[in-house]
Amino acid sequence: MKQIFAITRKELNSYFGSPMALIFIGAFLAATLFSFFWIDTFFARGIAEVRSLFRWMPLLLVFLVAALTMRQWSEEQQTGTLEILLTLPVRAWQLVLGKFISVLILVLLALALTLGLPFTVNMLGDLDWGPVIGGYVAAILMAAAYIAIGLFISSRTDNQIVALMLTAAVCGLFYFIGTRGLTDFFGEQIGSILRALSTSSRFESIERGVIDIRDLVYYLSLALLFLSLNVLSLDSKRWSLGHQTANYRFNANLVPLLLAINLVLTNLWLYPMNGIRVDLTEDQQYTLSDTTKDLLGTLREPLLLRAYFSERTHPLLAPLVPRIRDMLNEYEVAGGNTITVEVVDPAQNPELEAEAAQSYSIRPTPFQVAGRYESGLVNAYFDILVRYGDQSEVLNFRDLIEVEPFRDGEVDVRLRNLEYDLTRAIKKTVFGFQNIEDILAGLPDGANLTLYITPDTLPEDLAEVRGTIESVANDLTEESGGQFTLSVVNPLDPNSGVTPQQLLDTYNMQPFATDFFSNETFYLHMLLQAGEDTALIYPSGDMTESDVRTSIESTLKRASPGFLKVVGTWTPVIGPDPTMAQFGQTQQPPFSTWNTMSQQLGQEYEVRPVDLSSGQVPADIDVLVVVAPQGMDDVARFAIDQYLMRGGSLLVAGSTFRPAPDPFTGALALQPIEGGLRDMLLHYGVDVQQTLVLDPQNEPFPIQVQRQVGGFTVQEIQSLPYPYFVDVRSDGMSSDSAIIANLPTVTMNWVSPVVVDQATNTEREVMTLLSSTEQSWTSSSLEIQPNTDLYPDLGFAVGAEQASHPLAVSIQGSFVSFFQGKENPLANLSTEPDPQTGQPAASAPAVTGMIEESPATARLIVIGSGDFLNDTVFQISGQISLDRYLNSLQFVQNSVDWSTEDLDLLTIRSRGTYARLLDPLAVEDQSFWEYLNYGIALIALLIIGLLWASGRQSERPMRLMDPPKGMGDVAAGAGD
Repeated sequence: MKQIFAITRKELNSYFGSPMALIFIGAFLAATLFSFFWIDTFFARGIAEVRSLFRWMPLLLVFLVAALTMRQWSEEQQTGTLEILLTLPVRAWQLVLGKFISVLILVLLALALTLGLPFTVNMLGDLDWGPVIGGYVAAILMAAAYIAIGLFISSRTDNQIVALMLTAAVCGLFYFIGTRGLTDFFGEQIGSILRALSTSSRFESIERGVIDIRDLVYYLSLALLFLSLNVLSLDSKRWSLGHQTANYRFNANLVPLLLAINLVLTNLWLYPMNGIRVDLTEDQQYTLSDTTKDLLGTLREPLLLRAYFSERTHPLLAPLVPRIRDMLNEYEVAGGNTITVEVVDPAQNPELEAEAAQSYSIRPTPFQVAGRYESGLVNAYFDILVRYGDQSEVLNFRDLIEVEPFRDGEVDVRLRNLEYDLTRAIKKTVFGFQNIEDILAGLPDGANLTLYITPDTLPEDLAEVRGTIESVANDLTEESGGQFTLSVVNPLDPNSGVTPQQLLDTYNMQPFATDFFSNETFYLHMLLQAGEDTALIYPSGDMTESDVRTSIESTLKRASPGFLKVVGTWTPVIGPDPTMAQFGQTQQPPFSTWNTMSQQLGQEYEVRPVDLSSGQVPADIDVLVVVAPQGMDDVARFAIDQYLMRGGSLLVAGSTFRPAPDPFTGALALQPIEGGLRDMLLHYGVDVQQTLVLDPQNEPFPIQVQRQVGGFTVQEIQSLPYPYFVDVRSDGMSSDSAIIANLPTVTMNWVSPVVVDQATNTEREVMTLLSSTEQSWTSSSLEIQPNTDLYPDLGFAVGAEQASHPLAVSIQGSFVSFFQGKENPLANLSTEPDPQTGQPAASAPAVTGMIEESPATARLIVIGSGDFLNDTVFQISGQISLDRYLNSLQFVQNSVDWSTEDLDLLTIRSRGTYARLLDPLAVEDQSFWEYLNYGIALIALLIIGLLWASGRQSERPMRLMDPPKGMGDVAAGAGD
């Protein structure tokens, strides 16, 4: 090792003996910082990540390594010192390793000087260090391979410029063969081979934060191969061409050849192995979670995962195919014999293509691509089919990817959260396939239904209900093989073994009033007991066999984690403003719609719109989501109230104002909400106040502003801070609630404060989910257009009273009905005859009883904004903040998961690539951090140069040996 370190020291002294090393490293740092802050506009993107640092790293390393290696052997040959080196008692491989280590140290030094960037980002936001570590490991491995290439090329020429150009060309070739610009010319098979041989695709694989043994072996193989060629190149300079050295030359040439063959075979052997790796990401984004493994362990039927990929597809999608294949293979390994994974090209199999189109509506998507000599459209498949039994789910490319544009016009296409997308699709198909017999068969002690009924006081219109319930129970008993039983109890019978007071204390079971003006009551309650779980089933609908069976099955499914939950949604129907038509103007589409929310919830649940006009929420609804409540009557409120009283889970998202565009100017203005749920929520102990919160920590909004240009007034759109879009960060989120689930941020648009009455909620579990900052204030003004002339900073006057305001709360416990002591709104509804038939309306419920208190399992979430789920707001946010709006969708989906006690996907969903945002910074602060990084890099570079120079100056020349005795006199005489 002494010889190797001596060569390394010699080369480092040679580099720092002149400004050459500092110039090369300085140019590398300048290009890195420029691309980070200027080309990729780090602060404008506002994302707490350093992927833009490593975006240009492979190309920058090509030129840095080429510059550092060009002189290594070329200069030795040009100056004639190579012959001296080869005659020293040092082996050729020691010479090569010494030079290799010296250049690698310089590259490590250059990379170390860029560490200020990730540390800066970590101070300004929540940085995931896994991809940072992976990026630096990938850069070091790539640099090692490039150094080996550069040294070999330098050994083959005595011209440094030629060595520089050839090294850049060869290293650039290894980089470009895996880029989409080249693989686009070939099909998927050849393209995958090129990506396997390319340093760029391997770099991207490690840079995401996954250290895969296949990538490590690839880079090490490349470095070993060219280092061995370098040794052979040096050794060949001492060869003669005579016959006596023929065997030696043959054996020497054979060594690199055999090494290359073994390295190729090793890489081919490792290629199918995708499980030997280390996931460095904070949330283990690329490793199957325990939730997924547990789900796969419950499969009783074969599960098919079939990926439809075309050989020729969009060049931005092609690099994602190998990663999807690797993930599908991990599912196959985790699921054992119950999972079958197939990757097919439908164009090569007409039968599969016809099946995909007819059975699963999978059809090719037209993509715009550029060919070798022309551009055009290509119809390509990029879909994944999940099939379990008779249930299936299809994920297309829109479900799987996310796109991030760069300032230079390029876009970054990556997988969004593949495990979450696959697992939630599997869960949906598996739970949708199961039926009620499955859950009864899985209960060790079966299920028992107890009907508490008082026949003597039962209203006449409910006299046949007992027979209906018994008929349904007998059918379930027969279908389940005796796993379902029915008991009938009259609570007023002294011999029943139970009293009304016991039912009230144990199950909070209260009798129904016969009508509002009578003191008579009756029991018609069903209590379902499955194992240790008990649940009350209240009569609903017309009490037909279908209604009764639906109520029983829904309760069984609700108590089981193995069934698909049903989410009922209510949103207002807001049509175009009619005044537009009165004045002959074209009616614009409504400003407020909530389709994206329903689509997002539909990925995991069965989503069903709910009609509240009948005064009843269907019994099979597991959670009711009410968004922007307005224009409601007491019948609708009664339906919501009684749903909560039955122990349901209710999510209300709505403010006391709604934004709407002015029909003439198009400017947004606020309108007070009428016919909402504010009074009912006040009764529950939650006050959605009649103000809106403004916060200096906010999300920008595109605002039309005017400015003077050459004497003319010009209108333009600018992205300005908008205090009504409250940006809630981690310090404003509950750390104890599963609903937050590591959300980095949530934007609340036009949000009202949500204040909890502590006296009313003493015995309930209350949690504040989201809060504004301490610098926020409230306003009841209907004017929401900013005035940048009067208030240039925020566009609005800052309120005198600044404080943190709660924006969303969750409550679990027993609630008292809003209609307690009031007339039942359904009483008149059920007696009004139909104008045409003269009979009661078909939609009118037969049961007019009222539940006055809910069980302790009832859950209520109140969010002070309905527009944070508005499609128009999502569109605006997506234009400015890219995928930031996905955090709002994740928040409402987490809320539904908590409401249904279905929390298994929360951990996977939070591992997605939802944006980790930077802390809000003023322009001056952004400039400070940018110039600070420039200064740190410059100062560090100068310090390194000064330290090396001072070290060189402190070195003392080697003392020569004293001349032999008598030689001094001889020399003196010679001088005379």
